[in-house]
Amino acid sequence: MDFLNNGKLAQQLLEEAILNRASDVHVEPLEGEVRVRMRIDGLLQELCRLPWSSYATLVSQLKVLSGMDIAEKRVPQDGRWQLQMPGRIIDLRLSTLPTIRGEKVVVRILDQEQGVRHLEDLGMSSDNLCLYRQMYTAANGLLLLTGPTGSGKTTSLYATLQELKQEGLNLVTVEDPVEYKLEGINQVAVNRKAGLDFATGLRSLVRQDPDIIMVGEIRDKETAAMAVQSALTGHLVLSTLHTNSAVGAVARLLDMGVEAYLLAAALRGVLAQRLVRRVCGHCAEAYAPTPKEQHFLGLQGELPVLRRGRGCEHCRGTGYAGRLAVQELLPVDEYMGELISAGAGKAALLSHGTSLGWRSLYADAVDKVLAGQTTVSELWRVGIFGEEKAAMGYGGGEGAQYVH
Repeated sequence: MDFLNNGKLAQQLLEEAILNRASDVHVEPLEGEVRVRMRIDGLLQELCRLPWSSYATLVSQLKVLSGMDIAEKRVPQDGRWQLQMPGRIIDLRLSTLPTIRGEKVVVRILDQEQGVRHLEDLGMSSDNLCLYRQMYTAANGLLLLTGPTGSGKTTSLYATLQELKQEGLNLVTVEDPVEYKLEGINQVAVNRKAGLDFATGLRSLVRQDPDIIMVGEIRDKETAAMAVQSALTGHLVLSTLHTNSAVGAVARLLDMGVEAYLLAAALRGVLAQRLVRRVCGHCAEAYAPTPKEQHFLGLQGELPVLRRGRGCEHCRGTGYAGRLAVQELLPVDEYMGELISAGAGKAALLSHGTSLGWRSLYADAVDKVLAGQTTVSELWRVGIFGEEKAAMGYGGGEGAQYVH
């Protein structure tokens, strides 16, 4: 597409990115030219390169649209606006960052119609879905979702809130930021400049007669203590935490200063997840696993047929279209609470968790590869390894050369 022949350069680029299902657009000043990339299914792909002469015009258009000061180029700025598309309105958030070559601009694309998903659409296995629903239908307690940034925790939380929403319940959230507006749910946006952070927001929420509370993230000791206390006083509390595994959430909260006996009484379960790309349904082909893939998947005897994408116009040649979650779910029952209270280690917690239905991220990921939903190279790319496999040299940059 010839973007330069259109007077609305910024809008043209954004519309193209939205049509390609992008979540972000990056405008990057390089030496003598401008690179525009879009993030699709978690990875950046180049949309176009523009001559340097178009850079000032493009950045100015984006700043005007988002209500920024076009004359200010020395400090970062944030803005937002809405773009009218056929049949829907897209929320856009703009962030600028001064670099040595000029301002780098990132536009976050939030499609309200596409944002809130159903739990069944996230890739959760039937066993995990059944177990998870038992957790969030509890009358009270603390339910945590963990994983690194970009692992889909907020998407899973929104899908959970959609299922919990009832006429007779008061659901209140405190988020940073509020990404999608949920009908029938009271959402509060963190505003640190005004003194409203997660801890102060949560402190106010509990005085609003809530039945269910969602805290966007537990980041500090005060928020952790208040979330646990709220869960112990009759509320169902949902939140996220940055840990690499479900069992790691227990250690993280204890490190934050939560008393073990209080955590044991409050915690109902932990869901850890990562996002992997789906094999493109338009260009998928069957193939026999390589010896390295066989070893990684633990295959013996008759070999299954795996699937990968050849690359086509629908997936922009990547072989993937869309993403799904790979998850592990650690339920917490009375005995698990006793183990936590007694300071039991990871091995003891997982041993009992297995009897309750816990399966590792690696095991869930292998199931999805064998089902033809994703590929071994995707697991290597996002760093999903069983502990034994990681020790055998599958970690680090090992999988990069195998990415399709």
